[in-house]
Amino acid sequence: MTASPSSEFPIDDTVGAWVPHGRFVVKGAGGGPLAGLSFAAKDLYDVAGHVTGAGNPTWLLTHGPAARNSPVVDRLLESGATLFGKVLTDELAYSILGENLHYGTPLNLRAPGRVPGGSSSGSAAAVAARLVDFALGTDTGGSTRVPASYCGLWGLRTTHGLLPAAGLVPLSPGYDTATWLAHDGLTFERVGQALLPASDFLPRRCVVWSDTWAQADAVFQAPLQQARDVLVRQLRLDVETLPVAGDRGLEAWRQVYVGASASEAWQVHGEWITANAPRFAPGIAARFDGASRIGVQDAATSRVEAAAIRAQVRALIGDDGVALVPSASSPPPLRGAPEADVDALRARTMRITCVAGLAGLPQVSLPWSGPAGEPIGLSLVGPAGSDLALIRLARELAAGLAAA
Repeated sequence: MTASPSSEFPIDDTVGAWVPHGRFVVKGAGGGPLAGLSFAAKDLYDVAGHVTGAGNPTWLLTHGPAARNSPVVDRLLESGATLFGKVLTDELAYSILGENLHYGTPLNLRAPGRVPGGSSSGSAAAVAARLVDFALGTDTGGSTRVPASYCGLWGLRTTHGLLPAAGLVPLSPGYDTATWLAHDGLTFERVGQALLPASDFLPRRCVVWSDTWAQADAVFQAPLQQARDVLVRQLRLDVETLPVAGDRGLEAWRQVYVGASASEAWQVHGEWITANAPRFAPGIAARFDGASRIGVQDAATSRVEAAAIRAQVRALIGDDGVALVPSASSPPPLRGAPEADVDALRARTMRITCVAGLAGLPQVSLPWSGPAGEPIGLSLVGPAGSDLALIRLARELAAGLAAA
């Protein structure tokens, strides 16, 4: 399938979600389960004939057009959805804020004046504005779960390795996942049915990871409790409460994630950064600088610790458990917030999101609202490969919350 000329691009981008080189259309197959739906792709996904920009102009200039589509893009096109170009990402996906030094910050229509979250910022902004029905994102450390929470959307971090990573600019291959966001549960599940294998997961236990709840602002607490009650009373799940990180604590787990993932990021991109000296936003530049300084022994230690955490979390979930956690630590912060405030918020959020990331488990974020109408996300974490069943469970939970 070939792209139409940019002059025919039909979308009025009122939220600044599309990258300048991403205004093209690839029509989906004539029929299929996603016929009639439109989507955009985060500018990490390859589309044949177009350069993948990865959120940085130097990357755009130093890479040629893709020879073929990402397999995920192909699967959606073959299912009948039409691709409306490429949308913004934080540079090389190395942020969860959604501000891009070079291309700007997309508008978050669900929370005006606040960031959309990243690194799938353009995907979230475009879907929240109803400019497309759904959008492809990625999630390494929270890059779909956080913008889903900030923009009032459905989002899924897929089981690591469940969807192909070919044709996708990597950040940390041991943690990168292909994902999508949608503005309603039905569309979200339809995309899941097109992309995901069947799952016979039947939850029997609701696990409350109390230490993840403690990282979230007060506005999350009542909705989380209401969600727990729906899972226990209406869906008949047994409940258990415990700190997932035990005595060690989530900050230690976050540091393990940072060490393991950052060392991978430098292995993937260090040579290109050294050769091309790209201009990065200060926070992203600092993260890559820190990644470059991780020694071989420290990286190896982080990998061993990450493997132990993975086994621990998977044992706690088992094959019949589902964990209820906040998707982020707060509602979306204000655009242009002080760097120190953003760093503190990012650390709290990463203490939550690193759990599923380290464990390689699927996590569905469903949209909800705080007491003042601010968007927040509630999440379910399930066993590996339970993604499609987890989406259905999240839809049941949303219906139960709406009816309560």
